[in-house]
Amino acid sequence: MLQPPAARQRDIDPMLAEPTIAEDLLLLLFQPDVGVRPGRGAIAGEGTLYAVLAGAVLAELALGEHVRATRSGSGVEVVDDRPPTDALLRAAWNYVGQRPRAVQTALAAIGPTLRAPVLARVVDRGDIVATQHRYLGLFESTVLEGADSDRRARLMTAARAVLVDGAAPSPRTAALVALLWASGTLPQFDPDIPWSSAVIARARELEQGDWGAGAAGEAVQRTVLAIFSATVASALSAPSQP
Repeated sequence: MLQPPAARQRDIDPMLAEPTIAEDLLLLLFQPDVGVRPGRGAIAGEGTLYAVLAGAVLAELALGEHVRATRSGSGVEVVDDRPPTDALLRAAWNYVGQRPRAVQTALAAIGPTLRAPVLARVVDRGDIVATQHRYLGLFESTVLEGADSDRRARLMTAARAVLVDGAAPSPRTAALVALLWASGTLPQFDPDIPWSSAVIARARELEQGDWGAGAAGEAVQRTVLAIFSATVASALSAPSQP
């Protein structure tokens, strides 16, 4: 099983680098006020989280032309001499670099260990507050709360512009929104993003590569679409959560 490095072991300064797609996806999935107590939140779609975070990592590698689709179109392989500088992405690149992988195989290997390091990065950036609480003097749990940051609101505005207003997305935003759709959590974003037939249709268009003027090159887009397809299939097969 692939073991990604911890958040603080990145090859680049986390405060200078842009957040990865996986970080922004996790931040979007964070629901600030759905916890048991006011002001406490939870991450939507925990049951599919491994698949969509892995899909985000692979999609970012594809958009950066670090990986590409195999000739069959159902797998990914590395582009030689193009390793990513980010350590989390590099771990996935190294795994694929051992030999070409079926996308679903890569998702299953990369995904299960991603939640903790990706969440740690989001917390380090100040976009989510995580505190440890002890109950009955014995049990510890991590409480997630909204932070004094506008990044989640800006991500939500961008997602709404694409899904509701029909704005042409950048490839990065298209990937983010398509993965949000793949997670199966989109109904939980209503009323910020209304759950409607028009929104569903637009989400499916993004999943199928209808990105408008911001579209990536054909080879890159073909790779990303293979990743989306496998991510949706993996998310659909994930066990439901109570």
